[in-house]
Amino acid sequence: MSATRVPDPVAVLLVEDDAVIRRSVQLALERYGYEVDVTGDGLDGLEAFRAGAHDVLILDVMLPGLDGISLCRRIREESLTPVLMMSARGDALDVVAGLEAGADDYVVKPVDIPVLVARIRSLLRRATFHRSSAPEPAQGERDTDMSTVPAGPASPAEPPAATASPDLLVFGGLTVDLRGLEVHLDGQPVPLTPTELRLLLAFAENPGAVLDRRRLLRDVWDYGWEGDTRVVDLCVVRLRKKIGADRIETVRGFGYKLVRG
Repeated sequence: MSATRVPDPVAVLLVEDDAVIRRSVQLALERYGYEVDVTGDGLDGLEAFRAGAHDVLILDVMLPGLDGISLCRRIREESLTPVLMMSARGDALDVVAGLEAGADDYVVKPVDIPVLVARIRSLLRRATFHRSSAPEPAQGERDTDMSTVPAGPASPAEPPAATASPDLLVFGGLTVDLRGLEVHLDGQPVPLTPTELRLLLAFAENPGAVLDRRRLLRDVWDYGWEGDTRVVDLCVVRLRKKIGADRIETVRGFGYKLVRG
């Protein structure tokens, strides 16, 4: 066992009904230094979540008692703890349902442990990041990729977002505190998951710029490889529901941008 691969013990709750998969994933994660609680039932998983303080939750989609999608929804009513869904088939409906329920990411079974660990680490970085630790494009990528593209023909420059301080951005009724990592809409706090917050910050720090899905996968999800852009699309949908449907504009064929004003 190598307990030095992670600097501090990280508590993981794994809810998986297949005993073989549950045990193999538990042992593999423990070899990476994680503390892993396990349960094989959705209702038991809900109890374990409420009884303990976990840093990451890994939920199977198909569970007895309470399915993983419903379990994720119940958890999201009470907590912003990062959630990773596991799907046996990688079926599009499972993926979409899990992300719509509030999951941050997903993996497909049979689980590739190094990929699972990479996803867990990414979720932890999102949950604990501060502005100065936001990932930067790799050297040479700024000039070679199409991460930020103009939205159609050139138009008169838009005024910058109003600011009360260098760390406070105001877009109409939407206020983003870059230092305190707080978001308010019309004066009311907006509860965002770590992934939703990091996505909003990516837009807020590039107001009016079109960010494509590849850049968002890299900057928000920390993907160093090609990922499923449905993760981005579904998180944008969730974010729109919380800050206003018209606040994030789709630029067809390119990506998304935060609308000023």
